[in-house]
Amino acid sequence: MQTVNPATGEVIKEFEAMSYEKVDGFIKKAQKVQAVWALKSYDDRAVHLRKIADILKSNKEELSRIMAGEMGKPLPQGESEVEKCAWVCMYYAENASEFLADDFVETDATKSYVTFNPLGTVLSIMPWNFPLWQLFRFAAPGLMAGNAIMLKHSENSSGSAVKIEELIHLAGIPADLFRTILMPSDKLKPIVQHEGIAAVTLTGSTKAGKIVASQAGEMVKKTVLELGGSDAYVILKDADIEKAAEACVTSRLINSGQSCIAAKRFIVVEEVYDEFLEEFTTLMKSKKTGDPFDEATDIGPLAREDLRDGLHKQVQESTDKGAELILGGEIPSGKGFYYPATILTNVKPGMPAYDDELFGPVAAIIKVKDEEEAIEVTNDNIYGLGAAVFTGDVERGEEIASKKLKAGCCFVNDFVRSDPRLPFGGVKESGYGRELGEYGIKEFVNIKTVYVK
Repeated sequence: MQTVNPATGEVIKEFEAMSYEKVDGFIKKAQKVQAVWALKSYDDRAVHLRKIADILKSNKEELSRIMAGEMGKPLPQGESEVEKCAWVCMYYAENASEFLADDFVETDATKSYVTFNPLGTVLSIMPWNFPLWQLFRFAAPGLMAGNAIMLKHSENSSGSAVKIEELIHLAGIPADLFRTILMPSDKLKPIVQHEGIAAVTLTGSTKAGKIVASQAGEMVKKTVLELGGSDAYVILKDADIEKAAEACVTSRLINSGQSCIAAKRFIVVEEVYDEFLEEFTTLMKSKKTGDPFDEATDIGPLAREDLRDGLHKQVQESTDKGAELILGGEIPSGKGFYYPATILTNVKPGMPAYDDELFGPVAAIIKVKDEEEAIEVTNDNIYGLGAAVFTGDVERGEEIASKKLKAGCCFVNDFVRSDPRLPFGGVKESGYGRELGEYGIKEFVNIKTVYVK
């Protein structure tokens, strides 16, 4: 197992894959220590979560450099990711006891209530694009709820995974309560189906989600899936075009465009199409592509060569079918897996830029005649993770977001992002279940009825 610097193509480090027997030992030990952890009070668990938050902040520079080296995340974005992880740890340290307090219900019983017990050991299968955040947004509530965690990270983020385990243990979390598993994805089925694994959470591609959900389903195990997305942003005729374009470009280029909730399709009513396209193009041209260790870099390399080549193929197939290339669209010469900021217009159904997820700095601009068609095009997709609408009529925007857009996270006059205080997840082939907020911590507990007479 290797980690490769996507800016140079050079191998950073090699890791020895763990055997099934070693991971089996981890899981069996986790079952024992989790039984003890489950009996601790929320206050006792919160002490460790607060320590994790402090340790993350004090190791921010090192963690951001590991991410920059392994998957090309620009340093300022890596530092922001670490800060957000510290925030989610503090958030659940402060709120878990309230979220999971017994819920008393009046019935014919002397006393009846709902209580929330941990499930046991949860397998967390995480991707490379946000090596820390994807894990901590599950781990913080998971640990506060009383569960043990086995982390299976993407192979090209193995250095991040090892460092995460080190820091969590440094905060006093029992070693056997949280373990990093270094194992190729194609060897994971016996772990998913291990009798000591109570549930599975996966963030990744829809293809990977379907495989893991099937494997877990054979053993009747709970899963939460946060999968791909092709988020559409609707620009209505009364939108503030300058602010809308700025939000759209920011969203499209977060993490060099490698984000499930990055804006990918921009659906613009014809009255403001030309104005939006001009502003959007100007902003995209202004963004600097380069070394992720350079503080001035906006767009780093894509995480792997195969991902860069796959993205370029999607662009080529779209232009072959009639899409117009306005900006970018050419693989640069030299080392590294770079891809430029790219804009496609005249995007139609049947093109990858319309139908599929573009995981990189490529924007699909789609002209529509009116609001009704904009909503129709937004929902005309297999994914349903996030969506946004930009309009001067905030009440109208809220109605569209709350009632008409088929996605799990719908924003008005801002770009979609996750927040520890709000549930996060999708519908359709973007997955099911929720992370974050009160809803997220209740995904991996036994919602138990107690009836006393």
